[in-house]
Amino acid sequence: MSFAEGAARLAGMAGAVLGWSPDRFWRATPAELHAVVAAMTEPGGAAPPSSATLARLREMYPDG
Repeated sequence: MSFAEGAARLAGMAGAVLGWSPDRFWRATPAELHAVVAAMTEPGGAAPPSSATLARLREMYPDG
């Protein structure tokens, strides 16, 4: 499989499973993509952030 074929396949999967636009996929780093996929597929992964943690992050990064 060529790089282009692999990238197109990953971009399609990111769109279908994660709801990412093509632009979001291409702006993501390999580490970001890996972290999201790992969180979704590895059993016994970390617990989701609490509402307090999310609120704190929203205050720290108001631009989303």
